[in-house]
Amino acid sequence: MRQGRADEYAEFAVARAGHLYRSACLLTAGDTYLAEDLVQETFGRLYVRWGRVSRVGNPAGYAQTVLTRTFLAHQRRRSSRERATDVFPDLPGAGDGDASLRLTLLDALARLPAKDRAVVVLRYWEDRSVEETADVMNVSSAAVRTRCSRALGRLRELLGEDLAEYAGS
Repeated sequence: MRQGRADEYAEFAVARAGHLYRSACLLTAGDTYLAEDLVQETFGRLYVRWGRVSRVGNPAGYAQTVLTRTFLAHQRRRSSRERATDVFPDLPGAGDGDASLRLTLLDALARLPAKDRAVVVLRYWEDRSVEETADVMNVSSAAVRTRCSRALGRLRELLGEDLAEYAGS
């Protein structure tokens, strides 16, 4: 890679690393170690294709797509079910809000199937449209709407009254 492109890539990576990491933490339901691995793998894949990616109209969206697809591919592997610990380490910015709400939401997200979790993160954290989410996940728009409905219903079941309690505080 030429020096100019390498500098452009490094600038992009520094600018997007925090956002990708936060998205990865949500996708992994708080597994910060896996989130770091996913972001690292995403940046590796972007680096290899940076010549083409840098010419895309939205390299940040492309990076998010790569992150989501990397996460989904990881979930399909058998070894992805292994977890080193059940205790969530302090997340960056953990002092900025209600820690019990954060842990409750991460626990609820962890109980969703990987694809449902990805839909929730893309639609409500990334604020993507149904069509954009469908494109990222390589599924139809109807499948995204179905997964969204199912995932939100499951979250309501899991959070029950807790959600109203936290929303009111």
